[in-house]
Amino acid sequence: MSCWTLLRLHNGDLRRSLLPLCCSLSLRTLSSGAISRSLRESYRILQLPDDGASDPSEVKEAYLRMAKLYHPDSGAPTADSTLFSQIEEAYRAVLAHLAQQKSASQYTQLMEEEEEDKVKGNAPQHRHYLSFEGIGSGTPSQRERQYRQFRVDRATDQVLEYRQKEMEKAAADEGAMVTRDARLRSKQIKITQAVERLVEDLIQESMARGDFQNLSGTGKPLNKFDHNPYMDPMTHNLNRILIDNGYQPEWIVVQKEIRETIAKMRERLQEVRARLGDPMRHSETLQWKEHCSAFADELGKLNKKVDNFNLIVPLMSRQMVHYSLKRELEKILKTDQLLRQEKEREKERKRKEQMETARTSQHTRQGFITWIQNLLN
Repeated sequence: MSCWTLLRLHNGDLRRSLLPLCCSLSLRTLSSGAISRSLRESYRILQLPDDGASDPSEVKEAYLRMAKLYHPDSGAPTADSTLFSQIEEAYRAVLAHLAQQKSASQYTQLMEEEEEDKVKGNAPQHRHYLSFEGIGSGTPSQRERQYRQFRVDRATDQVLEYRQKEMEKAAADEGAMVTRDARLRSKQIKITQAVERLVEDLIQESMARGDFQNLSGTGKPLNKFDHNPYMDPMTHNLNRILIDNGYQPEWIVVQKEIRETIAKMRERLQEVRARLGDPMRHSETLQWKEHCSAFADELGKLNKKVDNFNLIVPLMSRQMVHYSLKRELEKILKTDQLLRQEKEREKERKRKEQMETARTSQHTRQGFITWIQNLLN
């Protein structure tokens, strides 16, 4: 039976009395040749040079590095309990060798503290680091405090992570609700616009068929002061005051201005094209391109007014689209061709009338001369 077993079996006084003897036996054992070979093996297990020049901090770092790799509770893929036991024994042997190099008294004190820790822990030394989930270092009491702090930190992290997941879930649910509400609003807007367009199309078709021409009061001005049962008296009176003072909504004024501007632009460009020949000469082509460029600049400014109008118009059905330069030029050229054809037909008609008039007058003169000749004969 080893000296350490005797220390566990006897009381504290016997342990204190036998401890120096056990330590001296251990020192003599470590100084023998067999222990020297085992020490070299221990250094090799800890991946340290076997010349004994390593200090305790290097040995501790090497032990912790190996423990992280091979500790059964480390969770690493290289975990091995048998190999970790060998590492533990090698670490103890190297510590004993280093303590022997320093002094026997220091080594004795170190072994006494470690033996007390083992007795307090009431567990074999190789199972010492299997407790507290492998957290902490030092004496069992120190490792217990570190493990308690670790559990507190872990619980705090878990609470924070749970709260974060709950917040993300709530945000995702809120985002889904917002998306669903936006989709419903978009659907309602589309349905409303479709109904408004359908009603407008039906009204226009009815007007084209003349369904509204037999209504009473057709062609007469509307009575702008008729009572509206769905309007409160204050709003009705305010509207009457605005109408009496010639007030018009801004979008109506802007719409009227846009239509008058595009009409004037078309008329000016139409006059320019009418002054040019058909087909146009080279100089006339250059002149036409200059006028088209100026027309394009004016059209761009007018389209900006159209954008501003679309922002203030209250109804979607009243919004306007941009004026296209290509369509406007095609429309002007087509109108010019129709006007030129109309002029040609007018000239042809006048020429035929003149020829018919001349032929009629000639027949009349010939008939008059023939009548005179018959009368003289």
